[in-house]
Amino acid sequence: MRKIVFAAASLMLLVGCKTNPFSGKSTLALVSDDALFPSSFQQYGDFLKENKVIKGTADAKRVEDVGNKIRMAAEKWLTANGHADYLANYKWEYNLIDSKDVNAWCMPGGKIVFYTGILPICKTDAGIATVMGHEVSHALANHGQQRMSNAMIQQAVGTGLSAATANSKEGTKQALAMAYGLGTEYGIMLPFSRSNESEADKIGLTLMAIAGYNPDEAVAFWERMAANSGGAGVATFMSTHPSNEQRIADLKRLIPEAKAEAAKFGVIYK
Repeated sequence: MRKIVFAAASLMLLVGCKTNPFSGKSTLALVSDDALFPSSFQQYGDFLKENKVIKGTADAKRVEDVGNKIRMAAEKWLTANGHADYLANYKWEYNLIDSKDVNAWCMPGGKIVFYTGILPICKTDAGIATVMGHEVSHALANHGQQRMSNAMIQQAVGTGLSAATANSKEGTKQALAMAYGLGTEYGIMLPFSRSNESEADKIGLTLMAIAGYNPDEAVAFWERMAANSGGAGVATFMSTHPSNEQRIADLKRLIPEAKAEAAKFGVIYK
């Protein structure tokens, strides 16, 4: 049974990978966009029906305008790098939701939500662009697709473990199951999420720079986020996000690269 599960998982890894143009990495893609996007769009529509969507206000227009500029920056970059058709199936939408939550997110296929609670911390259009670039980058880098693919692998291995220990003593089975659960949660899934967050920061920084927003402002935004959190948070190894301090340090290191990339499109920063 263990050999069968290992062989099946290996086959999934071999046939279910594709190279992402933004990251340049070969990533898991066991679920196709054709299957993923319709489900994403349906869930997004359901979410909008169940929450208060703000339309026609200055803030709603700012979110939409910044979102469109980030989208156009992505299109420019893709066209310049030989991937003009990459976004063909994306259906971009930007909605502002009335909520005190300090949050924003983007679903696979380009469906974006901003909560009103994050706008005071964004403060400026460049702050909005920092968040927008980051969230859009999750979709562009296919992080949702990767998450689902990793979950499928995790489930397959878990099924194999259960079968392999079927005749073991109950205490042994429980110990192995607990070890597997902790190992995959803290050793695989959460670090994978932190990797996604850092990757989205890097791509988003470049997109906001190409869109005309000074990437230096990303540091100012995350400093405001750190101040807003009051230092609260869990240990980094148990978190799905990098610490604010690590994030700021990484952004400072990446800013020159983002400015250099923007310069290729005629956008110059000092």
